[in-house]
Amino acid sequence: MTLTHAAPCPCGRRDARGLPLAFARCCGRYLADFPHTPAPDAESLMRSRYCAFLLEDGPYLLGTWHDSRRPASIDFEPGLKWLGLEVRQHRLLDAGHAEVEFVARSRLSGRGHRLHERSRFVREDGRWFYVDGEVS
Repeated sequence: MTLTHAAPCPCGRRDARGLPLAFARCCGRYLADFPHTPAPDAESLMRSRYCAFLLEDGPYLLGTWHDSRRPASIDFEPGLKWLGLEVRQHRLLDAGHAEVEFVARSRLSGRGHRLHERSRFVREDGRWFYVDGEVS
């Protein structure tokens, strides 16, 4: 899948007027320039990782995974279609730790699925990283 810069961001983030943010103004900037444009907070990182899963951007996903838990590679499920993201809660625990609870909807082989996770993030050297999560 490809997204134009003007397309609504798949993460669902909206501006102050309630209008969808363009991909280029939202998660697209983090995916396009990972080395120089880190996500400013754990929620933004989680949203950008959702977009990276949708776009099957393995290098971004691996680069934003904390090295203590990073897998050697990522395999994408053929035919999986991501349908939407709902962020339920973003909690800053302290300056270097945060949690984000979300539900991501997908469809595979005609069946709908929901991934409900409370993800943990850590901040190191000014950059947020995904550590792990509890799925419920």
